[in-house]
Amino acid sequence: MDKKSFTFDEIKLKLVNYCVYQDRCHAEVEQKMKEFMLIPEAKEEIMLYLLQENYLNEERFTRSYIRGKFYIKHWGKGKIKMNLKQKHISEKLISTCFNEIDEADYEKTIRKIFEDYYSKQKDQKEYQRKSKTIKYLMSRGFEYEKIIDTFDET
Repeated sequence: MDKKSFTFDEIKLKLVNYCVYQDRCHAEVEQKMKEFMLIPEAKEEIMLYLLQENYLNEERFTRSYIRGKFYIKHWGKGKIKMNLKQKHISEKLISTCFNEIDEADYEKTIRKIFEDYYSKQKDQKEYQRKSKTIKYLMSRGFEYEKIIDTFDET
């Protein structure tokens, strides 16, 4: 299978468009660069250009990722944090960006998911319903303590 070859400027433009389409992290851009088999100097130059022109901004990426995964996918902080670590985002940056999630919204989301899931577990004993619901919420990335607090409120 033939790989189409591109000029340096074409590759640079493709990577600018890649970053403009959606916020990206360094790891995603580096992965994309592998497709073009660039020499290290060209990679550095493009990376520097993307950073200087603010096409690539790790903090902006992290904040939008956190907002999207919480408000759209309804993931808990644990799952979001784990996925950001897989994208090589620093622990410090993750921690500072978690203020994107409003604490009241977080608790409301846990409660809603809890109520929806718990109400579907009709044909089981009480302890099984609780156990399954806790496991489900933990798989969504919510913290055990917050889940237990939600149980205590009901």
